[in-house]
Amino acid sequence: MLCTRLTNARVLTMDPHRPVARDLGIWRGRIVGLDEAVTALPAREVVDLDGATVLPGFIDSHVHLAWAGLKARTPSIAPCERIEDILAVVDAAARRPAPPGAWLDVAGYDQRALGRHLTAAELDRVSHGRKILLMHDSGHACVVNTAVLELLPDGVEHEEGFLAESAMTAARRLRLPYSQEELADAIGHAARACLAEGITACAEAGIGGGLLGHSPVELGAYQLLRDRGGLPVRVQLMAAGDTLRPRAAHPHDGFTRALDLGLRTGFGDDRLSLGALKIYTDGGMMARTAALTSPYEGTDGNTGRFQDDPGRIARLIVDGHLAGWQLAVHAIGDRAADLALDALEQAQKLKPRPEARHRIEHAGLIRPDQLPRFAALGVSAVVQPNFLRYFGDDYATVMGERRAGWMYRGRGFLDHGVTLVGSSDRPVTDGSPLRAIQFMVERASVSGRIIGGEEAIGVDEALRAYTVAGAHACHWDGTAGSLSPGKRADLVVLGDDPHRVDPSRIGDIEIVTTYVDGQDTRDVRGA
Repeated sequence: MLCTRLTNARVLTMDPHRPVARDLGIWRGRIVGLDEAVTALPAREVVDLDGATVLPGFIDSHVHLAWAGLKARTPSIAPCERIEDILAVVDAAARRPAPPGAWLDVAGYDQRALGRHLTAAELDRVSHGRKILLMHDSGHACVVNTAVLELLPDGVEHEEGFLAESAMTAARRLRLPYSQEELADAIGHAARACLAEGITACAEAGIGGGLLGHSPVELGAYQLLRDRGGLPVRVQLMAAGDTLRPRAAHPHDGFTRALDLGLRTGFGDDRLSLGALKIYTDGGMMARTAALTSPYEGTDGNTGRFQDDPGRIARLIVDGHLAGWQLAVHAIGDRAADLALDALEQAQKLKPRPEARHRIEHAGLIRPDQLPRFAALGVSAVVQPNFLRYFGDDYATVMGERRAGWMYRGRGFLDHGVTLVGSSDRPVTDGSPLRAIQFMVERASVSGRIIGGEEAIGVDEALRAYTVAGAHACHWDGTAGSLSPGKRADLVVLGDDPHRVDPSRIGDIEIVTTYVDGQDTRDVRGA
């Protein structure tokens, strides 16, 4: 007897061997068959979907759940566009009862509307004895007040309180880590938001490190939540590259740096597992720290920056590969992509691992000559289409006309045989896969500006980026990504078929519900 049979549906399986079905049978959390294989079988529950569209659950291959959950509960200065309005919000938050000298986090900081960065001196006027940290929306910078600057180690560079990349990491390391209880609560909040958008699995892009890690024992928060039954989506965790340490292992093991106990990609179960090693090369376009070969337009020669000495970054990439990790290399600018591709090529020459499925996260600005290198190395491009949907007008301006079409490519990757993977980088921007899919098809920002129109792809190709390709990038392709017999019954029910609506309406399609392990999650989403 089936546990559940979904009937009267338009099931888009994303499996080329059986692309469309009407009925889908579920037993013990797995798909057991489609149409004639299950239609006549008895089921404990029969769900008539009244013609709704069913797709594999969306996979968001690059998110920050803890940060998203914490940000949702943090005072925010968005959408303030005047310095006096920002200071008024900080002033009100700093006046709330707190121990003397306590830290105050404020979210939503973005200098672009202001025309310049805030300064420590300005924050000092509204600090009321608190240590203030305004987190940049990109996650790559912050502004702090003088109380924080006075605690920074010697040699940490700042611009009147503005700290970028490693300097921001130095400020974050001054404070007590979040507790596992706080993190578990934040992760659960963000995971439920993912469910509401049709996401059934995601990859957490960096835990335990200095840039966005929230605790040196951050993995424990995910385990705590899972053990309580409070982790409603599947999560693959990327360990931050700076968690690798020199290890005196046996020479035949072939590596010199490793995570404690030699843990690496693949450890865990089907609900919580260890994925890629996350390695940063550069910053971000929003903060103007992505590493470019040519300067940002309208700047005095700014070409961004690397997170560390390029040689040290390259050695970490090679060492991670030799230690058996899948690598997720953050590279937004084209200069950063050169560094990543060179290091990955060197690593594969030293120890060929064609099955590694290394990834370049963001791939935000990729020159035409770099596309064949992605393909030759078998590297996936994990892009964030919603960056251009929401920030594209600004990005296109600072990249200039010649480079605007190179940003967050679609068609260019696919035409070169590169696996194109969709993701959000939640909470940097909107996490909705459907709105991202709409952008991939239209290439239109929210203002209507077409950005790299030649990079537009078809609806089916965009859906694959959030299903089949996401599963491939996370080594889940044997169990997820398509609605095929034997795979997990993780699926999303939509109010309409993305293929059948005008592309401008894709982002507004209703998420009726999501199923994880064959269970309707409507009650969980509302928790």
